[in-house]
Amino acid sequence: MRTKRVFDLFVAVTAAIAWVPVLLGASLMVLLMSGRPVFYRSSRWVRNGEMVRTIKFRTMVKNADKLVNRTTVPVEGVRFLNIPPDSPLYTRPGRILEGLGLTEIPQLIHVLRGEMSIVGNRPLPDAVMKCLREEFPYADDRFLTPAGLTGPVQLVGRDSLSDSERLRIEGAYCRAVLHGYRLRLDFTVLLSTVLIVAHLKKPLDYQGVMDLIDRHTRQPRLRSRREILVEDAIPSSDVA
Repeated sequence: MRTKRVFDLFVAVTAAIAWVPVLLGASLMVLLMSGRPVFYRSSRWVRNGEMVRTIKFRTMVKNADKLVNRTTVPVEGVRFLNIPPDSPLYTRPGRILEGLGLTEIPQLIHVLRGEMSIVGNRPLPDAVMKCLREEFPYADDRFLTPAGLTGPVQLVGRDSLSDSERLRIEGAYCRAVLHGYRLRLDFTVLLSTVLIVAHLKKPLDYQGVMDLIDRHTRQPRLRSRREILVEDAIPSSDVA
């Protein structure tokens, strides 16, 4: 996890020359085209046992959270609350920010604070987590590592995955970070996200993401044939 934190700080600090101007420019666009508030704040789970009042650009009408939530929208098949991209709730600047993949840029503040990571599973509101736990007892596994600005699910597209597929990908990512983390896993996910958003790379499918996680995870070292033969030649009573 220390290596992952170093990666987070390195990316956030070195990329500041790019994301700080984008943050200021996007804030001005939302203010002029949609008015205040520029940012949307809500309490969300970012890891097991920890909720944070996260921040992102406001991309919808001002009362969208009152119109669409787990109280007003019935749970039918999909536990994740995914708003369709063509929803009239989106504002004009909101559609631009969503299309450019800039909605979560303000959450780099959480990364610098150590509350989130550059790569990880997306934060979720408590109401959505409660719905997920009703069907998937292992739903909390998606927060075994800190939430992130982007993650493996974004390489497919959340609307292209079932709840169970999404949770399996998120759980696989967390296990990879905890047991065999390699820096290039996060680097590959981050780079692939940028290329997909820029339409320079096609999105992956479910199996493609699972294979990517497995391919970029450090596997346990296999014992050589000589090591196995030597171990088998030692009587069990002689082994301390």
